[in-house]
Amino acid sequence: MSGVKLFSEHGVGNGRTGQPGAFRVAPAIVHVYRKNKHGIVYRLYMIDRRLTVLRALARHGTVTAAAEVCHLTPSAVSHQLQALARELDVVLLEHTGRNVRLTAAANTLLTHADALVAGWERAQADLAAYRSSTITGLLRLCGFSTAGAVLVTAAAAQLQEQYPHLTVQVREAEPERAFGLLSARDADIAVVVATPGMPSAGDPAFDQYKLYSEPLDLLVSSNHPLAVRASIALAEAARDAWIAGTPGTAYHQLVLLACASAGFAPSIAHYADEWDLGAALVARGFGVALVPRWARLPSDYPIVRIPLSEQPAPMRHILAAVRAGSSYQPAIAAGLDALREIAARKREDAAPDGETLGHTSSEP
Repeated sequence: MSGVKLFSEHGVGNGRTGQPGAFRVAPAIVHVYRKNKHGIVYRLYMIDRRLTVLRALARHGTVTAAAEVCHLTPSAVSHQLQALARELDVVLLEHTGRNVRLTAAANTLLTHADALVAGWERAQADLAAYRSSTITGLLRLCGFSTAGAVLVTAAAAQLQEQYPHLTVQVREAEPERAFGLLSARDADIAVVVATPGMPSAGDPAFDQYKLYSEPLDLLVSSNHPLAVRASIALAEAARDAWIAGTPGTAYHQLVLLACASAGFAPSIAHYADEWDLGAALVARGFGVALVPRWARLPSDYPIVRIPLSEQPAPMRHILAAVRAGSSYQPAIAAGLDALREIAARKREDAAPDGETLGHTSSEP
């Protein structure tokens, strides 16, 4: 930003080192000098940044992971937590080999930190009533690939049309990463698929809202023996080779959970995180796969979707998550409303546009 200089009450620096002459944690107040006119513009952090670092360490488990989500170096994370412990006169971390563990005092502090952050988010929502009714600023959406194609981009387009002064930014992210982006304030709304590894519904750091659920179908090649079936039990594919997502991804977890519920562990022969590759592998006879009903697949592949006969059928549950207390801030509330509207319209369709269950195409 040409002609702009940033200063803090504690000196000038990059906010990372904690050394004299640099920001010890973050500038409490940012001063902007433009054309020799000085004014205090805003407070960068209303809540001690060190609490954010502590919350990141608690959520992600290691100093390195906390540093990544907080955009700091590992040494800066350690320095900030040491400074916080000295200031509070309590022990926050215990070393266990090469790792660290939170003490009882740290967990007590985290409870208060969660309440402080949620309270500040609610305060911002309440104060919005005293400003212009025009929704402005930046709204950052993130979501995994399928949700991005089906929901997030449609919601972003609707928001840009309804609120021309609002800037919407979209980022692709797996659920675990999406919650980290929310915590680090790098995203405002995350669209995620429910998996065992995500924060619980009662996690005080987030508010979660169900958007929709969709059944999972078995995807087979057109010359597979099961391709002629109107529906099947998932266990009938237990002896097939399987195609699943990379271990650790939401899709990989969904496949394992669905197969375990059907009474078997899948023999995974290939890994594909994108539907194009997964569908191509199925079309060439390399295995079978589970696909969500709304997943868009190439229309010219010789593949067949087969509904599963299990009751209840294996489902994928899609949620919207925000930082606790933030859902009534105008831009975030508008984003949640747009996602709900798009999801409601999508629920009227049993399958993606132009695609029907049991449809066989020609060549991959």
